[in-house]
Amino acid sequence: MAALPASTRFGYSLGSFTTGAFGTVPGLLLLPYLTDTMAVPGAVAGVIVLVPKAWDVVFNPFAGRLSDADLARHGSRRRFLLFGGIGVAILFAVIFAHPGLGGTAADAAYVVVAFLLCATAFGIFQVPYNALPAELTDSYDERTRLTSWRIGFLAVAILISGGVAPAITEGIGGVAGYRVMGLAIGLVILVGTVGVFLGTRGAPVGQRRPPTAGWRDLLTTMREWSAFRWLLGVYFVQALGVATLLAGVNYAARHVFGDAGLQPLLFVGFVGPALLTMPLWPRIGARWGKLWGFRFASLAFGVAMLGLCFSLVLPLGVAMVFVALAGVGYAGIQVFPLAILPDLISAEEERTGATRAGVAAGVWTASETLGLALGPGLFGLLLTAGGYVSSVDASAAQPHSAVIAILLGFTLLPGVLVVLAIPLLRRRVLEPSA
Repeated sequence: MAALPASTRFGYSLGSFTTGAFGTVPGLLLLPYLTDTMAVPGAVAGVIVLVPKAWDVVFNPFAGRLSDADLARHGSRRRFLLFGGIGVAILFAVIFAHPGLGGTAADAAYVVVAFLLCATAFGIFQVPYNALPAELTDSYDERTRLTSWRIGFLAVAILISGGVAPAITEGIGGVAGYRVMGLAIGLVILVGTVGVFLGTRGAPVGQRRPPTAGWRDLLTTMREWSAFRWLLGVYFVQALGVATLLAGVNYAARHVFGDAGLQPLLFVGFVGPALLTMPLWPRIGARWGKLWGFRFASLAFGVAMLGLCFSLVLPLGVAMVFVALAGVGYAGIQVFPLAILPDLISAEEERTGATRAGVAAGVWTASETLGLALGPGLFGLLLTAGGYVSSVDASAAQPHSAVIAILLGFTLLPGVLVVLAIPLLRRRVLEPSA
């Protein structure tokens, strides 16, 4: 199949501003928003971050079936992209509006409800977004190129949202800072949504097959689709590791590196190298295969996390070298699973004769969402174990045990989780089901 036009790659990749902003900012700031403006204990805050995304684990496969059915009826998934993305943009601002209901419990409950609704809207957006590559092209190498464009835009989105959001909250300060940040990032999400909706207008759509008939057929497919399960397991474990890292950035800047103002620098140091080295990963995939590229990226990330374990004694410049290496590895562990996924979907659709892109994307998104939700939850448990002191103005002095807990949650735990996924990267991940 001919290469996709650059306009299609560009239009599709604009959706990364939606996924990047929603996937990054809550992981960075929702936990400190709860612990340091509402005085919610760390373990409770971790549960609050987890519950709405745990709901998505149930909802996203359902959204996948709806998306497949809509494709069969109307020939496009773009309506879901538009409605879901607009909902995410509005509800994201609502999460950080902090109405001040008169007590910690009431304010925390408000966040749970708002985040639950926002996570649901994000599922409606992300499921069809993840399904599209399998339908835009059936070329093995073109899917890697499309994914590298997507992850390149994702890196830019993370740079913008991950750098601007903390700068706004720190610059304005307090509840007002979070309110302004919520509106600003909501606007970024809206731009990404409208961009992908308009940018994929007229894009090619693959062969239209009947959707999965029912839940029994879906369960049968998942049971027989071993390659998908292997790749899903890898992606879940690594998403959990990355989410734990993101949850720790705000705390690490303040208590490990000693300066809250370093948070944007840490993000630029992490995402900048990821963006610069993004063109390298498709070449590695074409030369040595996607699986070997995936393994190499995982190892690079793990080595970087090991080096950062010594951040309390390392000069800042040396620590930033390890941050940059982590960014290089992060780019690879984002590109390769998303490039392999459409290959598996196409093989399964050929085997069954039915549409699988939506349900596969739904299960995939559910797994990713659960990993991203459990990461802050794990970090919240570490905070509690280390004796972290919550407050309403982030001014509480922290014991040394809390600083060590932050360091381990920011470095060792993410590194171990990402590297542990390497043994799961077996050759059968790339083999179609029998």
